[in-house]
Amino acid sequence: MTLAAMPEPMETATPTPATSATTNDVPAFGWSAYAERVNGRFAMVGFASVLLIEALTGDTFLHWAGLVP
Repeated sequence: MTLAAMPEPMETATPTPATSATTNDVPAFGWSAYAERVNGRFAMVGFASVLLIEALTGDTFLHWAGLVP
């Protein structure tokens, strides 16, 4: 009975982290430049939404949302 030689385990290289689609920054948690950029973009979308609501309804956002009488 002959035993087949076991193949040597292949060394796996650590994968390179994927970068953002628009920058070469690697997405990371915490206080990173990427996180701050994404947070700023969401803030701009929110601010534009509030301006759009106020322009279309002719009322303040707080009154429109029912937060002030």
